[in-house]
Amino acid sequence: MNRFDSEERKKLNKIFVVLSGVFITNAIIAEILGTKIFDVSLYKQFSLSVGVIIWPVVFISTDIINEYFGKKGVKRVSYFTILLVIYVFIVIFLSTKLTPNSYWLDINKTDADGNPFNINFAYNVIFLQSTGIIVGSVVAFLIAQLLDVFIFQKIKKITKGKLIWLRATGSTLISQLIDSFVVLIIAFYFLAPDGKSWEINQILSVGVDNYTFKFFVAILITPMIYLSHFTIDNYLGKELAKKAKEIALKN
Repeated sequence: MNRFDSEERKKLNKIFVVLSGVFITNAIIAEILGTKIFDVSLYKQFSLSVGVIIWPVVFISTDIINEYFGKKGVKRVSYFTILLVIYVFIVIFLSTKLTPNSYWLDINKTDADGNPFNINFAYNVIFLQSTGIIVGSVVAFLIAQLLDVFIFQKIKKITKGKLIWLRATGSTLISQLIDSFVVLIIAFYFLAPDGKSWEINQILSVGVDNYTFKFFVAILITPMIYLSHFTIDNYLGKELAKKAKEIALKN
């Protein structure tokens, strides 16, 4: 017996498509842009990956999908995202192997200061991430997502659906603690090129900086989670929203 009628299913499918699109798009963008490291000076200088700026959107999307579609919904979109990330990196890798056009090289042969510049080399350096970073990113992403789903559902059951902020923020803080270090350990320690392996103190330093940023952002975006709930509940209607959440908790 269907738990939702055709109209209810249609509304829920629209929500799932939008949330999945936001989730997948931002996850892929974060992976591609993550090669750049920048500094932020607050009470200390933080060295962060550009990707951490976008991940908060993924955090919110994960929790909202979990809330209305359960762990099956999150796992489905997470597995699909991993396949797409791998696909993107394969396409990027193949693009770096194409012979560059001579005219393209010629019009970009100098930088802004007139110094010799190899744009094809720069293109490859920017887009061609090491195997370690790719593997580390995918493994860390999968572990973090599965852990987030598990903790979110546990807290939701214990609190009987109350305290949205606790399950959303709590699951994110714990899962991202793991994510922040797993990707660095795999990419820059176990799978680093010969002679380029990071020292443990380097991994700890960057990992702590990334996690500290994610920690504060996870707390700051809590109002956005409530706003998302309010918007979706209004679209679905009180009864359908309640029904979807109850079924999601059982999935």
